[in-house]
Amino acid sequence: MLNVSEDELVLGNGSNQLLNIAAWTFMQDGDEAVMATPSFVVYSMAVQSTGGKSIQVPLKNYTHDLSAMADAITSKTKIIFIANPNNPTGTINKKDEFDRMMEKVPDNVLVVADEAYCEYVSDPDYADSMKYLRSNKNILILRTFSKIYGLAGLRLGYGIAKTEIISEMNKLREPFNTNSIAQKAGLAALNDKEHVIRSKTMNEGGKRFLYFQLDSMGIKYVPTEANFIYIPLENSMPVYEGLLKMGVIVRPMGPKAIRVTIGLPEENRRFIDSLRKIY
Repeated sequence: MLNVSEDELVLGNGSNQLLNIAAWTFMQDGDEAVMATPSFVVYSMAVQSTGGKSIQVPLKNYTHDLSAMADAITSKTKIIFIANPNNPTGTINKKDEFDRMMEKVPDNVLVVADEAYCEYVSDPDYADSMKYLRSNKNILILRTFSKIYGLAGLRLGYGIAKTEIISEMNKLREPFNTNSIAQKAGLAALNDKEHVIRSKTMNEGGKRFLYFQLDSMGIKYVPTEANFIYIPLENSMPVYEGLLKMGVIVRPMGPKAIRVTIGLPEENRRFIDSLRKIY
């Protein structure tokens, strides 16, 4: 279970809703938010809805460049969005680099740590966002039940922050924005450690299988700490369209990459078999 008080917790209809509420709460017309690119597209959409401006900092080695993001802060900056692990690349930011960034962030800037895929991470050097909450930093930690818990259809996410931040967000949060069934399922999911272990073990096995197969085909990929793999390509659309014709759906990430979800063993094999036919 989470070791947080009720005043440090806000529930939402998915973590997407909560990052929108954060933007609406702490940004106004003309304000800025710093984020990486490519990263989760909803960040820029949330900022746009406030009349604010997205300051997009390119990834470095497919990973958030936290030093450059800190350098991008201006007097207009209100929020920094960090997806950790990053969506779509699956990379993580580690403890030391996160510490260095947090030292540079002014007290009036909110760091939104989007940890939707955190339960999949196996790297022991993964940044510990909760320690910043306990040291009274302006950080909002977002998590969801839609990924490793498998409850996407119930639309439930949560945010953790110090009381002052949660209190301000609750002023804009719609009443009854989560239903009682979703909340009960969320509590049960937090206690179902066996399911989480089983899901993570299956994901690790699928990851190893896909790595081996991609290596054997000479296809480069970005090592991931999430449940998907980012594959850079010279031209992604023929691959996407070819797979689609065979009933295999991947996510095109612009003209130069695809994102492939790690599935069940039979799904992973079908993807590889289909990819071999077109690549």
